Formats: sequence, structure tokens, C-alpha cells
Amino acid sequence: MKRRLLFSYLTITAFVLLVLEIPLGVSYANSVERRLTSDLQHDAFAMAVQSQQPLAPTSATAPDAVALQAVADRYYHRAGGRVVIVDRAGTSVADSDATSPVGRDFSSRPEIARALAGEEVSGTRTSRTLGTDLLYVALPVASATGVQGVVRITYPQSVVDDQIRHIWLLLAATGGVVLGIVFLVSLLLARSMTKPLGDLQQAAVRLGAGDLATRAEVPKGPAEVTVLAQSFNATAARLEQLVGSQRAFVADASHQLRTPLAALRLRLECLESEVPEAVADDLDGALDEVARLSRLVDGLLVLTRAEQSSSAPGAVPLEDVIDGRCEAWDAFAAEKQVRILSDVRGVPVAAATAGRLEQVVDNLLNNALEVAPPKSTVRISGQDRGVWVELRVSDEGPGMTREQRERAFDRFWQSGEARRDGRPNGHFGLGLAIVRELVVNDGGDVALEESESGGLEVVVRLRPAPRPPAKARQLSAAAAG
Repeated sequence: MKRRLLFSYLTITAFVLLVLEIPLGVSYANSVERRLTSDLQHDAFAMAVQSQQPLAPTSATAPDAVALQAVADRYYHRAGGRVVIVDRAGTSVADSDATSPVGRDFSSRPEIARALAGEEVSGTRTSRTLGTDLLYVALPVASATGVQGVVRITYPQSVVDDQIRHIWLLLAATGGVVLGIVFLVSLLLARSMTKPLGDLQQAAVRLGAGDLATRAEVPKGPAEVTVLAQSFNATAARLEQLVGSQRAFVADASHQLRTPLAALRLRLECLESEVPEAVADDLDGALDEVARLSRLVDGLLVLTRAEQSSSAPGAVPLEDVIDGRCEAWDAFAAEKQVRILSDVRGVPVAAATAGRLEQVVDNLLNNALEVAPPKSTVRISGQDRGVWVELRVSDEGPGMTREQRERAFDRFWQSGEARRDGRPNGHFGLGLAIVRELVVNDGGDVALEESESGGLEVVVRLRPAPRPPAKARQLSAAAAG
């Protein structure tokens, strides 16, 4: 938007400058030659008056060449134009050009011939002798006895061209200065209009990323942007209130359900020894459903806490987390006849809130072990890739299609196979949602890819953190043990 505003302001200014300056430049260019010709006519007339007496010879004397040369030289040194004074025969008797000898025949020059005929002549012509265009004025020097000679003043046409070029350059410089001033003023004006919109855009991005507490700064103007910012803040406040109420309801409901579920499970377990065999299967099914419902409530509580908890990333050695969680899950994996293999390259240290990375690994291992077939392998690896610290967990299960991987982070989403199987081990589609919430809150990212064996590979990327001192790592490991 800023570029469009600047472009429109500068385009309008440039158009106005062109409309004003082009006619002005053309008008000045046309007047330069007329003005210079008029000045030359005035100067030629003055020299014709001065040359009248020296050019009027008597029967005993010739024209006073010395006096005429002095007249020509004075003008040349004062104005720079070439002066040629010829007698009635067209022969030069004075010439301000030192390289041109006196006595040359100028009668063949058209302006000289016309001036000897009594005309006042001015204009431009091409000089084949000099190889350039000339601006000239030729005036006859007359007396009572007739035309005694001619005074001719010439200037190279380049003199006129230089003046015209100078005025065009001056107009261009003036236009450039005006455009520069307009650009600065337009930049300030555009910034005053686009900065509030930019702030509003950044606030919208933060709100879309999940920061419901974000608010846009309300500018003093323009009025439309002020109203827009106020409306955005009102919408954000309302959204924060609604989402907060929803999260609070889920947390409260989940917490309140835990006690009656525990009591119901105890009552059902107490009935196991008293019910007849005919209804024993129904009682076992009820216990399984209570257990599944308890796990669902626990998952909702974990997800709600992940959404509401604040992020305080610290340095977490990835190798320590992987080793600890693999050791904790080895027994469960052995029951399912699945191996867990870990591979940590280098000394990757991730920036994560305390306890979150362990929870992420637990959820990923749990999901991988659910789908891993017997005698298969679950691989977990870690590596520092510079910009990110990368954690990968892959299995040899059935995997997911591209469409399924795109939806796998949605809450309560399950693939068609999972829904048909019923997942008696308690799969509710919350594990990956919890992982994403925990990782994104710490500034990381999660992606799903196809593993080399055709299963699923979860890629967790976290920002790197400075490596803690060796002594601190040892103390941390000892405390964890």
C-alpha cells in the first residue's frame, strides 16, 4: 500500500511538472534566439553608427581601418561575438577574428550581399567555411551618398543551444528537487497511513498464532483506521473471553469427572467377586469403558494445561531426555515385542520449557508403540542442524496418507482404521494435538512424514539453546536419577 501511495503521489507530481515545464522550456527556447537576435541588432546598429565616419572615405583617403578594427575588437572582448566590417565592395576592412586577414572578399556571403543592397538581415545559416551553424545580424552603414559598407556580427549556433540546454537542465533540476520534496512528504504521509495498518496486521498475525492477549495500538488517525483498530481489539477481547471460558469449562469438567470416575471404577471392581458368571463379561466391558473414559479425561486435562501454561524455554540436553524416556518405555515395548532404538548425533541442546520435551517424547513413543507390529522397531533420533534441533520418532506401522497426515493434529481425529478397530488401548486422537501445543508454545514446529519402512515419522524441530556447562549437566542428570 505504501508503494502504491508513493507511486500515485509521484506520478501526479511528475505529470504536473511536465505539463508546466515542457511549455515553459519550449517557450524559453523559442525566445532565446529572438532575444539574442534583438540584442545583436542593437549592437550592430551601435557599431554601424560608430563605423559611419571611418567608412566614409574622401577622394584622397581610404577608410580608417585602424578605427574600424578598434570598434570590432572592443565588441569582441566585451561580448565575444565575431565582428566583420566590409566596405561598399564587400571587402573586409576590420575583422575581430585574428586568424582572418583583412582584405577578404565577403561579397559572396548572402547576408553581406543583401545588406549592401540596403537591407537589415538576421537569421541562421550553415557556414561551409567554419563547418557550423551561425546566428548572424548584418546592417548596412549608410550615409548621404549611399551605403558605405556593412557591419556583420555572428555567433555560433552552439551559443544558443548552450543557453537552451542550460534552461532545460535548470528546469530538470527544479523538477528533481520538487519530486524529492514531494517524495519525502509523501513518504511521511504514506507512513502515517500504513503504519497503523502494519501494526494491525502484526496484531492479527499474533492473534492467529494463538496469542489471544494481543491488542492493536489505536492510532489517532485516519478515522477509518482508528475504528478498525478499535473493532479488532473488541473482537480479540471477546475471542479471548470465549476461548478462556471454553478452556476453563473443559478443565473444570475434566477435573470434576475424575473423582466420580474413580469412585465408579472402585464400585465396579468391588462387584467383580459378587456377580454371576453370566454378567461377568458385561462387568469387564464396563470397567474397560471406565478406564477409557478416565484416560480421555486425563488427556483433556493435559491438553488444557498445555494451552494455558506459559512458555519459559531453557537449555535441555536432547540426549538426556531421549535416554531417560527410552529407558522408561523399554518394559512396555518389550511386552509388545517391539524394540526402541535411539541415535543421538553430536550434543544437541534444545530450548524448551522444563518437563515439556519429556512429555512430547512420551506421547510420540506411546503413539508409535500403539501402531508398531510385533518384532518391529521404533527409532528415535536427535541432531543439531544449526537453525533447529531436530527430534525424529519413526515406526514400522501402517503409516498415513497425505490427507491423513494433514488432519492428524486435529483434536479427536482418528483414521478410518482406528475408528473401525476401536483401539481398545485408549487412542482418542489427542496425543499429536498435545505434542503440537507443547512444541509450538516453545517456538518450535512439528511435521509428519513417511518413514523409510512406510510407517509414520514425526519430526519435531525446536530452537537451539546454548549448551549448559558439563558440571551443570552432571548435576541435572544426578537429580533426574
